[in-house]
Amino acid sequence: MARAGKDFYQTLGVDEKAGYEKIKKAFRKLAKRYHPDANRGDTKAAERFKEVGEAYSILSDPAKRSQYDQMRSAGSFSMGSAQHSAGSPSTFSFDDLQGGFGHFSELFSSLFDSGNQSPPAGWQNPRESGRDLDYLAEIPFLQAVKGGKVSIDVSLTEDCATCNGGGGNPGTDSQRCQECNGTGSILFGQGSFAVKRPCPACFSRGKIPSVPCSSCVGRGTIRQKRKLQIKIPPGVDTGSKVQLSGQGQKGRGGGRRGNLIITFKVKEHRFFQRDGLNIYVEVPINIVQATLGSKIKVQTVSGKKVILKIPEGTQSGTKFRIQGQGIEKDGKVGDQFVKVLVEVPEELTDKELQAMQGFASATGMRH
Repeated sequence: MARAGKDFYQTLGVDEKAGYEKIKKAFRKLAKRYHPDANRGDTKAAERFKEVGEAYSILSDPAKRSQYDQMRSAGSFSMGSAQHSAGSPSTFSFDDLQGGFGHFSELFSSLFDSGNQSPPAGWQNPRESGRDLDYLAEIPFLQAVKGGKVSIDVSLTEDCATCNGGGGNPGTDSQRCQECNGTGSILFGQGSFAVKRPCPACFSRGKIPSVPCSSCVGRGTIRQKRKLQIKIPPGVDTGSKVQLSGQGQKGRGGGRRGNLIITFKVKEHRFFQRDGLNIYVEVPINIVQATLGSKIKVQTVSGKKVILKIPEGTQSGTKFRIQGQGIEKDGKVGDQFVKVLVEVPEELTDKELQAMQGFASATGMRH
């Protein structure tokens, strides 16, 4: 049982900023040193082996490690509401404990170690659904407007292909875990209050292989990247989400996988800007076009170019609306707004200068 003050980083002999590979390397070294098969009859080595397994089970899981780091720095945790009906033990996953229930010493000193005791009558190790995963997908502006597909790489916990999730080398047998009595979980508590946490000795399987798998070091699972193709609905914006059911973390005890929740971040476009379903652009025109009027071609998000009529005497900053050329989403279509900016030439040829001077004289303008 994880007692008050136990430091998982010290247990594995690694720094609190150590990466996964360093943690795995330290675990393999210690697990080999203290494995029961190599220390038959040595109770201290067996206890040390369990401590090493418990530390690795927490520090190798990003979510559990993050939560443990928070509890470690705060020195306390809570379980929210602690109201339970008498005679009906309430169970909590070690993963679910979060800050504020009091110091570790205050909680664990009131509980007795029941790692080797048999589970209560009627107790069953429940299946637990896997965690949902969050993924941020950055996509191009026009792909967000039109929709499409994008490939992403997601890091997931999968059953080890070598041992098929069993934790042992192929062809070797396994025995019931003595730590949890084959339940896959350890209960400890008193009275009507019981706390459940995954068994660190057997990694919640209830069995311990005689020869740990060389690929997963007996865990039965490995971390690997999976490539997924995501469908982008037309009209998504930054903050839009899609959910892929059953594509999250693997569930414990045969429980269903969690979900993959994808949040989109849309890259900025050099020409188009968006506000809801409407598109805004700025188009430069010259002084002749603004004065005498003209027709210009304007690019739209659909890929088509629309002819826009510029009336005579158009002022810089004037906005024009092109109806139905915005973003289409859920049966609705926005508009495109075009802001024209009159550009004044920085340099003039002699002929252009004479023409401007003639224009100034004809209008009585001074320069």
